[in-house]
Amino acid sequence: MPNIKSAVKRVNTNEKRRAQNIAFKSDLRTSIKDFNTKADKNDVEGAKEALLVATKKIDKAANKGIIHKNAANREKSRLAKRLNEISA
Repeated sequence: MPNIKSAVKRVNTNEKRRAQNIAFKSDLRTSIKDFNTKADKNDVEGAKEALLVATKKIDKAANKGIIHKNAANREKSRLAKRLNEISA
């Protein structure tokens, strides 16, 4: 544990941010899993709605720096491709 006051504050701030990032990433994964379950059931309308929610969360995570922007684009592309496969 640090002795300097500003270092103690920094440790506390980092811990809070880490907890927020973990929660946000968990929510992101949940929305992607929700899309995948609807896609598995061939529920096209539900999958479209879930895709919009997942895409919004992926973009927000990329903007906040929780995931890399290229990883976000890759994930969105995979989800859209999956939706197109079940729509066809």
